[in-house]
Amino acid sequence: MTASAPHTLGAERYSLEKLHALLTQGPELRIGPDVADRVDAGARFLREKAREDRHIYGVNTGFGALCEVRISPAEVEELQRRLILSHACGVGELVPEERARLVLLVKLLTLRSGHTGISLAPVQRMVDFWNHGVTPAIPRKGTLGASGDLAPLAHMALPLIGLGEVHHAGRVVPAADALVALGWEPLRLGPKEGLALINGIQYIAAIAARCLMEIRALVRLADLVAAMSTQAFSGSKTFYDPLYHSTSPHSERGQVARNLQALLAGSNHHELPTANRSQQDPYSFRCIPQVHAAVRQAYGFSARVVEDECNSVSDNPLVFPEHDRVLFGGNLHGESTAIAADVLAIAVSELASISERRTFQLLSGQRGLPDFLTASPGLNSGMMIAQYTSAALVNENKVLSTPASVDTIPTSQMQEDSVSMGGTSVHKLEQIVDNAATILAIELLHASQAMELNRGLRPSPPTAEVLAAFRRRVAHLHDDRVLSESIEDARAFLTGEALAWTADLE
Repeated sequence: MTASAPHTLGAERYSLEKLHALLTQGPELRIGPDVADRVDAGARFLREKAREDRHIYGVNTGFGALCEVRISPAEVEELQRRLILSHACGVGELVPEERARLVLLVKLLTLRSGHTGISLAPVQRMVDFWNHGVTPAIPRKGTLGASGDLAPLAHMALPLIGLGEVHHAGRVVPAADALVALGWEPLRLGPKEGLALINGIQYIAAIAARCLMEIRALVRLADLVAAMSTQAFSGSKTFYDPLYHSTSPHSERGQVARNLQALLAGSNHHELPTANRSQQDPYSFRCIPQVHAAVRQAYGFSARVVEDECNSVSDNPLVFPEHDRVLFGGNLHGESTAIAADVLAIAVSELASISERRTFQLLSGQRGLPDFLTASPGLNSGMMIAQYTSAALVNENKVLSTPASVDTIPTSQMQEDSVSMGGTSVHKLEQIVDNAATILAIELLHASQAMELNRGLRPSPPTAEVLAAFRRRVAHLHDDRVLSESIEDARAFLTGEALAWTADLE
């Protein structure tokens, strides 16, 4: 348990920023009294309805295409246990513990509503898991992002009944062992409780949310690195002039332009004799505001969609005690999240692609820079092949940017005939975001080298500070060396220390 102030799980909206704070700070969670009352009311109402002679899906019926097969009252509890067992079909490597922990948190946001019919005991046990550092071990692959994230959420639910594996005390261990160590008994699930645990899209929503948290930093870091490349390439200053951008109602273009102004103020890059006299820089420089702004627009759309989904009640059926109704529908479908993730995949791929193009230009022997950014080309290959690595990652991103959400493969004897494929969407996005961070780091490596080789350049104060800090981590390339280590160091600097210079950017 952490020393942070406890956080009470309430009914308010949880923003991506708030989820990020909870994830990184890890405070003790508590269930607010209003949440406890709603959960208890929903569970009591469902149990009353379960005694009626009617079909209530997932309570006294089978699942999927077996929805009209009635289950006897004596088998209701066993039905929920077998549901979790049969649906735990995840494959592949385990999701990193941090991401699995976010899945647990986002699942709690749905369960707090009281509309799922789950009782307070499983909800409290999930809170106990969070507070004691017990995180379900979730295999990465197996969800269609509709009918809920059935496979990954089943693995999330297994430890509640003493099965599966968990991350605990720095190791992956059998859940049964962790429960014994903590003195907890496995839970026995009541009507619909197994279904409430797995019949939602909290897995893909959590993965998308984590990607958005990383992208939020990358869009600002891209402006910082682009500003360094602009100086290294003796770029013009008109392309980020506020008067120029006053002609466009795209507010995000103005944001990028203002960021560039702040980052480049005090530099003489545009006055150097190597600058283009017609001020017609290559598009990868001149169109930075337009391309970086488009990525921000995609981010804004996707952040709203994913945040809405994290705060939605994603389950079926839902109970409404105050209206004496049980309603059936499709809140288990992840199309919104899948499309948002596919949009982000395209946008982040473009952010990386234009970065690689700037890297290419810095190596081209133009603007007074030596070929491949080495003072002795020929004997030295300089940074030639680092750009190859960047190009390879850009190519991978382009392939991964093909939308998954436009596909569907019917399941469960055509009962579930249109699914979102959101699992593929978010997994592709994870890889694209990871690649983009490396591509930007490679640009940073080249921009720093080129700034130092651009004779007469007076860097702006902010970028001079960044360059000095970067050089304490990665040395200037005088003679050829193994650059893979430099790329890794550049990435660590970019996603760590460099964030300090983006704090005031829009």
